[in-house]
Amino acid sequence: MDLDLRKLRYFAAVAEHEHFGRAAEQLYIAQPVLSRQIRALEQELGCALLVRTTRSVQLTPAGRQLYADVPGVLATAAAATRRTHEAARGVERLVVGFAPGLQVSPAVRAFGAAHPGVEVELLRLHWYDQAEALRDGRADVACIRQPFDPEGLRTIRVGSEPKVACMPATHRLASRRRLTAADLDGETIIDAAARRTASVEEKFELVASGLGIAMVPRSVARSYARPGLVHRPVAGAEVLEIHLAVTDDRRQQRLEDFLSVAAAALSR
Repeated sequence: MDLDLRKLRYFAAVAEHEHFGRAAEQLYIAQPVLSRQIRALEQELGCALLVRTTRSVQLTPAGRQLYADVPGVLATAAAATRRTHEAARGVERLVVGFAPGLQVSPAVRAFGAAHPGVEVELLRLHWYDQAEALRDGRADVACIRQPFDPEGLRTIRVGSEPKVACMPATHRLASRRRLTAADLDGETIIDAAARRTASVEEKFELVASGLGIAMVPRSVARSYARPGLVHRPVAGAEVLEIHLAVTDDRRQQRLEDFLSVAAAALSR
C-alpha cells in the first residue's frame, strides 16, 4: 500500500489542532472534504487513527504512532523532490545543518572558495532531531553535538565543549566566577526531566523568568547571550563532543570535499 502524502498532511493538521474545523481552516479546504480524506486514510491503513467526539478528536495509539512518523515521511519526500529538481536544472547544492550555538561559517567560506560552483544552503537544526535531519534528507551534512543517535552515520570529531550554568544576573550564584556541583544543590534545573522545552529560546525565557537554572553547552550560552542572563562554568560539568556527520549511504564527491575542508576549518 502506498501512503498518500496529501492525506498525511491532512492527518497531521487534524492531530495538531485536535479539531476538524480548525484543521480545515488551516488547510483552506472544506471540513467535509477533510473528514472524508481522513476516513479514507484510516480505511487504507486498516485501523482507526482518531477518536471523534462532538467537540474534538483524540489520537488512538495508532494515530499517535503515525503522527510521530509523519514529519520524517514528509521531510524525506520534500528532500527527494528538491534533489530531483536540482538534478534536472543541473544545480549542485549542499544543505549544511548546524545545531544551535555551533558555527559553520568558517567551513562554508573555505568550501566556497574551493568550490564556487556549489550552492550552500544553511539549515538550523533542533536539538531533538539533529541526526534525523540527515536521515530524512533535509540536510546533506551537519555539524552536530552529542547526544545523538549515530546509527547509520559517518562522523568526524571536530571539537568538544562543556556545559555551563545559565541563570539570571540577579541570582545568588551569579557573582561567582566558577561554580561546583555542590553549589547547584537545591536549585531547580530546567532540563528534559523537569520541563521539556521545544527550543533554546523557550528555555532561556524560563531562566529569565526566574524559574530555574539551565545547564547548556557553552557555545549556546554565548550565541544566545542577552541582558539579564549570565553563564558560569561548573567544575566537573559534562563535556559534549562536536561532530561533522553524514549518512553512510551518501558518498557524493561534493560531500566528501566538504567534509575534508570542514574538518580542517572547524578543528582549528
